[in-house]
Amino acid sequence: MVGIMRVLVISDIHANLDALQSVIEDAGSVDQVWCLGDLVGYGPEPNECVDLIKSLPDIICIKGNHDVAALGEIDIRLFNNEAKESMMWHQSKITAENKNYLKNLPEKYESELVTLAHGSPRNPIWEYILDPYVARVNYEFFKNGFCLVGHSHQPIISSWNPSDGVLEWGSPQPGSTITLHNRMIINPGSVGQPRDSDSRAAYGIFNTETLKFEFHRVIYNISSVQSKIINKGLPFRHAQRLSGGW
Repeated sequence: MVGIMRVLVISDIHANLDALQSVIEDAGSVDQVWCLGDLVGYGPEPNECVDLIKSLPDIICIKGNHDVAALGEIDIRLFNNEAKESMMWHQSKITAENKNYLKNLPEKYESELVTLAHGSPRNPIWEYILDPYVARVNYEFFKNGFCLVGHSHQPIISSWNPSDGVLEWGSPQPGSTITLHNRMIINPGSVGQPRDSDSRAAYGIFNTETLKFEFHRVIYNISSVQSKIINKGLPFRHAQRLSGGW
């Protein structure tokens, strides 16, 4: 990461090509892209999303639970009925080349500055960080200053100061910028299926020199994605939820 400054941070694309393209365009010029997993699942264009991620220069990408499920490496009975139905479709549609790409993604990435994990540093594939208690436990499972996670589809900020034992927890406002301090766990939110009552695609911009992290949202053509989901026979609920961000 030597010389890297402006990094696009994305997670939970979920085969939503329209959202991914809008995020990349809105982010503008970046030095690197960090993708926190779940390229596939739910949405109508898994191969197109994987192909676009593969084409990005200097990409660091890790795998999520839906990526692993698409490979048949976990029991999809662990998913709810609609997610299971969608995943069966994805398993049949994703090309061998793209399955090989997903298979070779790491579960976690660590540098001197940051840890990247889909779920959590303790359990990169499955664990959700949705409350301060789980966040606090997970500070014991990464050694560097900052950890970036996805999986919950909700933007989150957590800060832990071990010298005074204070844990801070909250949800960032869209368009806000924070300076990373102490030790922190950050979730940029979901590109392809937000679940924080905001239908806009979410992403982050991280400056590795100034340690400033920006939380961004961008409008994309939701109705286009909904039509694709319906036309391909995927669960209607996965189209419906995009409008409300739930």
